[in-house]
Amino acid sequence: MPRSVNSVAAKARKKRVLKSAKGYFGRRKNVWTVAKNAVEKGLAYAYEGRKLKKRDYRSMWIVRINAAVREYGLSYSVFMNKLKEAGIDLNRKALADLALNSPDAFKAIVEKVK
Repeated sequence: MPRSVNSVAAKARKKRVLKSAKGYFGRRKNVWTVAKNAVEKGLAYAYEGRKLKKRDYRSMWIVRINAAVREYGLSYSVFMNKLKEAGIDLNRKALADLALNSPDAFKAIVEKVK
């Protein structure tokens, strides 16, 4: 009895991987084994990058808030503590946006906290 091979699924799988490798340099874009490895590595980096992006944004917000608060003679940690004591529930993203785009509103928050 002849060997049964599901070439339709195998071809579809290879086609999907090679399509994902489009734009890669050299053999990474058109040689199956090299492309497969490159795509797997790329997907792993993409997964990790999504986690790192969250960390990077949070640290950027903290830097912006700290820079804005220093103008009023406070440090970031003192400001965040006073915010919590005052019962103002604004997250770092919103505070950084206020500090950057509407300094008057941010100044009002700082004055209320002081």
